[in-house]
Amino acid sequence: MTETPHLVLVDGSGFIFRAFHALPPMTSPEGVPVNAVYGFTTMLARLLKDHVGTHLAVLFDASRQTFRSEIYPQYKAHRPEPPEDLRPQFSLIREATQAFNVPGIELPGWEADDLIASYATAIRAQGGTCTIVSSDKDLMQLVGDGVCMLDPIKQTPVGPAEVETKFGVPPTKVVDVQALMGDPTDNVPGVPGIGPKTAAALVQEYGTLEAVLNAAPEMKKSKRRDMLIEHAEAARVSLQLVTLATDVPLPVPVEELGTREPDMLVLADWLDRMGFRSILSRMGLGHPSGAHAHRAARKVAAASVAGATTPADDASAPDASVLSAPYHNYETVRTAEALQKWVSAAQEAGICAVDTETDGLDPLAANIVGFSIATAPGKACYVPLKHEGTLEAPTGEQLAVDAALKLLAPLLQDDAVLKIFHNAKFDLLILDHAGSPLSSITAVDDTMLISYSQSAGLHGQGMDELSALHLNHTPITYDSVTGTGRNRLPFAQVPVATATKYAAEDADVTLRLWHVLHPTLRTNKALALYEQIERPLSAILADMEKAGIAVDRAELDRLSKDFEARMQGMENDIYEAAGRQFNIASPKQLGEILFDEMGLKGGKRGKAGAWSTDSSVLQDLADQGHDLPARILAWRQLAKLKSTYTDALLRQAGRNDRVHTSFQMAITSTGRLSSTDPNLQNIPVRTEEGTRIRQAFIAPPGKKLISADYSQIELRLLADVANIPALREAFQLGQDIHARTASEVFNIPLEGMDALTRRRAKAINFGIIYGISAFGLGKQLGIPAGEARTYIDAYFARYPGIRDYMERMREEARTHGYVLTPFGRRCYVPGIHEKSAARRQYAERQAINAPLQGGAADIIKRAMVHLPLALQKAGFGETRMLLQVHDELLFETDESEAEAVAAIIKNVMEAAADLAVPLVVETGIGQNWAEAH
Repeated sequence: MTETPHLVLVDGSGFIFRAFHALPPMTSPEGVPVNAVYGFTTMLARLLKDHVGTHLAVLFDASRQTFRSEIYPQYKAHRPEPPEDLRPQFSLIREATQAFNVPGIELPGWEADDLIASYATAIRAQGGTCTIVSSDKDLMQLVGDGVCMLDPIKQTPVGPAEVETKFGVPPTKVVDVQALMGDPTDNVPGVPGIGPKTAAALVQEYGTLEAVLNAAPEMKKSKRRDMLIEHAEAARVSLQLVTLATDVPLPVPVEELGTREPDMLVLADWLDRMGFRSILSRMGLGHPSGAHAHRAARKVAAASVAGATTPADDASAPDASVLSAPYHNYETVRTAEALQKWVSAAQEAGICAVDTETDGLDPLAANIVGFSIATAPGKACYVPLKHEGTLEAPTGEQLAVDAALKLLAPLLQDDAVLKIFHNAKFDLLILDHAGSPLSSITAVDDTMLISYSQSAGLHGQGMDELSALHLNHTPITYDSVTGTGRNRLPFAQVPVATATKYAAEDADVTLRLWHVLHPTLRTNKALALYEQIERPLSAILADMEKAGIAVDRAELDRLSKDFEARMQGMENDIYEAAGRQFNIASPKQLGEILFDEMGLKGGKRGKAGAWSTDSSVLQDLADQGHDLPARILAWRQLAKLKSTYTDALLRQAGRNDRVHTSFQMAITSTGRLSSTDPNLQNIPVRTEEGTRIRQAFIAPPGKKLISADYSQIELRLLADVANIPALREAFQLGQDIHARTASEVFNIPLEGMDALTRRRAKAINFGIIYGISAFGLGKQLGIPAGEARTYIDAYFARYPGIRDYMERMREEARTHGYVLTPFGRRCYVPGIHEKSAARRQYAERQAINAPLQGGAADIIKRAMVHLPLALQKAGFGETRMLLQVHDELLFETDESEAEAVAAIIKNVMEAAADLAVPLVVETGIGQNWAEAH
């Protein structure tokens, strides 16, 4: 051989189950299930294109009985039989290797992993190299000189560094760690009570399994020491089970595995017979003109719902028959053995849905009552943990929380198994509170965010709504299970049989939603948005919610009392202006005084006949010069600040004097985050009261708060997307953008510009972003609407590109029903075709603003995803990101590191997007939020 031999070994058996459960069910034109075949074929076609070595083979398991069964009869004995829909696909996958002219190798009595180990050893002995296409952790012991792995799903390499990150030891020590910790998936016993971290620490300290066992009698007395002594032989047996054989007789010599070109006619005919049109197209093979032209019609579930785009390949779309699996016959799991079977089945499948049931809605305080797992449509279970039961409906046996989570941990921590949640942030915080740390849960998908990434503003993202929309199924409601009002039962008192039907269905629906919605991420061009922004942000926000922010109780108490006193003073003035006392908080009484007794004009009655006194009505009256409405507005503002912030924050501060807001990820139509309990987005920015409230958010002793705020980000995006040379130049030169606008629009020199002219330009700049009318601008500036119209006309005359942008967004919304942010996020505008002119014009203003507001949201989210790693790499891993409020991020860090940390934050945020104008971030450091801001 003239070149160094490079053998590529594909773990066929390992990939089959992952493909089967990761892809939506589909059938060939003959009606045979082929989703695993499709996944395997796609992977093989890509491998031949991108990762071809000089030699290639696919390895399969021949049977379940191997030499390991003789050493330990319980090895893999608990694994369930393959699903019915998978069994006919095994032979088709072997056909696939033949069609691609790739050797498919198996050997009775040996696992595919042993064949892989032996071939890798053989090629290395010949001076060659080997790439193992697999994500199986059991094969990581082979990684080293000349041998690496490639994850077939993620297309990421696995070398010694990645192995050490996963196991805590180099590849040569992996088997020692595995032998100590055991593996419930394969029934490898290990040593009870020894988990991954402990096993790695022991091997690091003593070197090998045998050295650990020999040292155990001399260790300090503990339960761990006793377990090591008592289960030493089990650990030694485990070492034999996990160590791969490297001397298996090779069924086909390495020399005969040289890569060969497939017969394209044979391959094309086979792909056509399977119905894999997209693979035919990608490989440039077209359709054979043979007998398979009469293809069965596609059966795609939910393809017509909400205008969803259908995947291009017949066989790659979810088949309606699969989604019709019944929503019942769920299992109640009451024992460790039963739960272990479900965990093993999920690990075997490589995918599952998980859902938690709790005794409350605050994930930082609620207790887990049970959890459910689904491994396939229609296959789900519920694990009750803390149900109370009654004499009429006793709970029966149930696992303790700690015991159940210990059994669940290997599944949660297995990055080769995709765990699907709906609103993952909530469930991850519940599991964290119960004892499964946030940082240990890997490989998570979220159907709520998958849907939101491609349908923001189109509909709600709740599981029940999505189920009705995409699955044509109405799930059991929480109210029907617990009751309503005073008769509502805590979930812990719901009979377990009823709880099983409800909770297991939630996991089942979540899994089915994933099968329907995940493929559309690519077709709707939302895959990058989801995978690079929304999904990783979920765990970051969970950390932020868990951290909370410190508050000064004494300052909040002083504020509350001050607001109360001021409100009382306002009330006397209000009574005087009204001519009598009344209940100021009563809209009905206020309406009677304003419109019946005082005879003010402009009142409107609601459907019930009462006068409307909302803020817009009062503001209109106040603008006309009426005193009482203005006083009511001031009183309401202070009352809202008192109830929403000073009083509420005192209640929510908890034992550690920290407030934990909850970030809502899928509410707005633009991608912006919102916060609740408390809502920190509505604290007034430029008022004395707002400043005083921010002063109550503090840094603990020895810490500082850092505020980092994007400067005029939406105007910068407008200059970028509308391509306005003058605005771009102003931002690039660092000029005062409002003064520059005034100079351009009103033809006034920059030097010596008066404040009033600049203020008018500022009002236009920001008003344009929100589609302001001449009436609105005139009202804001205190000038006639006609004069305001001349300002707007002059603005558009100077910047015609902005008018073009606005019309382009209106047309885009009318055509598609949505507009796109500069980063590809869809923002739906449902009211764009309203018959009512007022509603339609409001929707048009939404269409104009959404790409700018949504673009700003995309940018700050990008920064939030990048910041934790950047701070960690710089040695500031203890710095905590606490809050996100509009275009601002707030951090808590050590006082001595604040300046250096602020510089890193500024750099990362300013590099979050590449625009035609610079992003500018203003940072501040202080002992409280107001001081930092």
